[in-house]
Amino acid sequence: MPLPTEAVKRHWVTAEFDRSAAAYDRLVSLNPGYHAHLRRSAARLRLPRGGAGLRLLDLGCGTGASTAALLRVAPRAEIVAVDASAGMLAAARAKPWPDNVRFVHARAEDLAEADSFDAILAAYLLRNCPDPDEALAVMRKLLRPGGRLALHEYSVADSPAAAAVWTAVCWSVVIPLGRALSGRADLYRYLWRGVLEFDGVRRLAARMRAAGLREVRVLPMTGWQTGIVHTFLGRRPYPGEAG
Repeated sequence: MPLPTEAVKRHWVTAEFDRSAAAYDRLVSLNPGYHAHLRRSAARLRLPRGGAGLRLLDLGCGTGASTAALLRVAPRAEIVAVDASAGMLAAARAKPWPDNVRFVHARAEDLAEADSFDAILAAYLLRNCPDPDEALAVMRKLLRPGGRLALHEYSVADSPAAAAVWTAVCWSVVIPLGRALSGRADLYRYLWRGVLEFDGVRRLAARMRAAGLREVRVLPMTGWQTGIVHTFLGRRPYPGEAG
């Protein structure tokens, strides 16, 4: 099916995640390194003291895999996990969590907690936002001065080899498994094509700098996702910080 237009993308993607929530954890559990890679991106935020005294945001938390990754590296932090999909949040909330983890049903753009978080992890989120620049501006606003952002995201546009591997894996594994586990494949075909059409590494890093983030770096993953999934790191500057 064709990709939805930007005008309906937000609602279509949310509805598809709602419909696929029950099968989502089973599907990602078959992806070697999926949870380890989320933990690696969370660890790259370099949160001190096990997160003691820190307030963290897991933006686009889905069924809670990225929340668990944050909790692993910062067990003493307050963690607010947010997602626009009620179905995915229901799956996340059904799991056991300590009292320092809280789930919120909201879109990133609707959060009104400026200067509230010491760090943000946004896993597989930005590619699904109708306006990535707006979403990055919101993330910058939500961070306290000096706060860190980690985007855990697919990006293959700069590498024909990575794009070819991604296509092969999607059509041989992801799409058939998605159909088998959920009874539909629309979301997984969208995933395949959306990753191919999303920003390359250089373009996404430039977006982050244009949003006012400093110390932007891109770090790779390992295994079959080398060159496919990356951690994009940035920091909100302090007031008066020199450019």
